[in-house]
Amino acid sequence: MNNTLTEDNIKKLKDELEYRLTVKRAEIAREKLEAAAHGDRSENAEYKEACRNYRENDNRIQHLLTMISTATVIDNDAVDKSILGINSKARINFIEDDDEEIITLVTIMDASPQNMFISIESDLGKALCGKKVGDIVEVNAPAENYTVEILEIL
Repeated sequence: MNNTLTEDNIKKLKDELEYRLTVKRAEIAREKLEAAAHGDRSENAEYKEACRNYRENDNRIQHLLTMISTATVIDNDAVDKSILGINSKARINFIEDDDEEIITLVTIMDASPQNMFISIESDLGKALCGKKVGDIVEVNAPAENYTVEILEIL
C-alpha cells in the first residue's frame, strides 16, 4: 500500500482504529448476542446481519492497520516551499484547453477532485510533485495524455 500521509492523516486513522476496536466491536458483539437469543441462527436475519457487520468492521480494522504500518509520513515543516508537494497550492494551466485552475496537492485521504484537492497519488499529482514554477509536465492519464504548465506556487 505505502501511501504518503501527514501526521494529521495518521492521527485520524489511529482514532478510527481505536473506535472500531473498542466501541464498534462492543456494539456488534451486543447485536450478535441479542440476535442469537431469538432462536435458530440458520434462519435468523438479524444474526446474519450482525455477523456481516462484524466481518466488515474487521476488514476495515485490517485496512487501517495496513495503512498505518506502511505509510510514509511527511513532515510539513521540512517541506521545500519552492517545489510542489503535499499541501502545496498552485495555479496551473492545462495547455491543450488553455484552462487555468488553482489546485492543492494533498494526500489520498484528503483528495476531493471536484474541489481541486488533487491526490499526490493521482496521475496529475504524480506529474506535478517535485516540480517548480515554469515547469511543463506531461500527465499520463488513462483516457489520454495532456500537458500542464505550473504558473505559480501560492
